[in-house]
Amino acid sequence: MKPIIGITAGDTNGVGYEVIIKALLNAYVFDVMRPVIYGNAAVAKQHFHTLDEEFRNITWNMIDSPEQAKDGRLNMITCYTDNLPVQLGTPTEDANKAAKASLERACRDLKAGLLDALVTAPINKEALGGGHTEWLEKQFAVQGGDERTKESLMMLCTEGLRVALVCNHVSIAEIPSQITEERILSKLTTLNESLKRDFGLEKPRIAVLALNPHAGDAGLLGKEEQEIIIPALTKAKEQGLWVFGPYAADGFFGTGHFTHFDAVLAMYHDQGLIPFKTLDMSGVNYTAGLSIVRTSPDHGTGYDIAGKNAADESSMRHAIFMALDVLRQRKEYDELRANPLPFIERTDIEGKPRREFIDFKTTTGGNWFETKDNGQRTMDNNE
Repeated sequence: MKPIIGITAGDTNGVGYEVIIKALLNAYVFDVMRPVIYGNAAVAKQHFHTLDEEFRNITWNMIDSPEQAKDGRLNMITCYTDNLPVQLGTPTEDANKAAKASLERACRDLKAGLLDALVTAPINKEALGGGHTEWLEKQFAVQGGDERTKESLMMLCTEGLRVALVCNHVSIAEIPSQITEERILSKLTTLNESLKRDFGLEKPRIAVLALNPHAGDAGLLGKEEQEIIIPALTKAKEQGLWVFGPYAADGFFGTGHFTHFDAVLAMYHDQGLIPFKTLDMSGVNYTAGLSIVRTSPDHGTGYDIAGKNAADESSMRHAIFMALDVLRQRKEYDELRANPLPFIERTDIEGKPRREFIDFKTTTGGNWFETKDNGQRTMDNNE
């Protein structure tokens, strides 16, 4: 079965419908997925009359549940009324309510197991009292080992660059209080786990940016590096993570130093996203640390170009295909680790404990074992 991808329409006065339809009207998309759009066909039509003629006479497959989605069709679930006022380019309370309604319905279907992944078109943050990331964290964050809810991780992704954030959508004045050793370590752990499970990187290399100019200049420009960030990195290394830094943020991207790493952890929103979007404006916003797969284009509502047929759908298309890639990678990762080989305790010639796992390969007269510590193969003849 092709995966069913839920796509929320976002702000009804922004570019959401435009980038969704432009991204989906690509024959290859229907070869690999069944899209289900959460919105309203009548409202969508008010957007499409401003587009090229090929987009104006779209036929929707109206459904009540993702289970009814058909291959090769634009499936839609109605989430708000046909007479919703559309005021392109203007933030309104009606648009906020519609955006929240479509997201809530999609999340209900996700929790019911009717969708495989979620792609969200941009909203006005007033609709949720904050961003998608924080709202979805409350819905789908996984539990940590101490039974506390783990924080999600906002990560911007593009070809050859992934930038994650310690602080998401907070004011500059609040940032210092949120930069703590515990939080940095938590974000590093989530990032490392996501790079392995969601992106297939066995031993990811993570660069960490400093908070202060020149990485604090040995305390002259701030002590967060020495008192908070470096201790967090030390603990992360003790847990087996490959983390490096803290690096002064001003020269890290301009020198191309980021190309030596699989991901970068920035301390706050603009520190990471300004260089990211300078390098590529068609990236994907991925929410790591959730029990579900969620992606989004890395742009906002685009009120200034709404209704002008000027929105670039590349980021939305990349978000859709990245959701599919992560789904496939997660499945492979989980299947490979579903039934691990059993470990046994053995001793070497000096009597020291040595952990080995059964390789389940048999030869005449004995079983092969593979040593975890040094990789050598030994044979047990049951003597």
